[in-house]
Amino acid sequence: MSYRSDTKLWLAQRASAGVLAVCVTVHLVTIVYAVRGGLTAAEIFARTRGSVGWLAFYTVFVLAVAVHAPIGLRPVLTEWLGWRGRSRDVVLFIFATALVWMGMRAVLTVFA
Repeated sequence: MSYRSDTKLWLAQRASAGVLAVCVTVHLVTIVYAVRGGLTAAEIFARTRGSVGWLAFYTVFVLAVAVHAPIGLRPVLTEWLGWRGRSRDVVLFIFATALVWMGMRAVLTVFA
């Protein structure tokens, strides 16, 4: 990869980390608020089902994870396994695609 590509990946990782920080905070605060308010899981699901706002929020959450995790694994695979080149990047792309697929499947199951 070129210096320019590495810079773009670095920026994408940092941007996705910022999005994840907000998403994790909102997610945890919402859970604590709901549980302390005495809501059951069934009541929480009833309130979130069909909510376009929560669907959008968790879609952004899933996409941020799918960007952040594979970029973070890239140097680990290089440093620990010495794995470089196109095959590593293809596997990481497949991993990112799997994260999106599994994450969106969960999101759509809860909110659709």
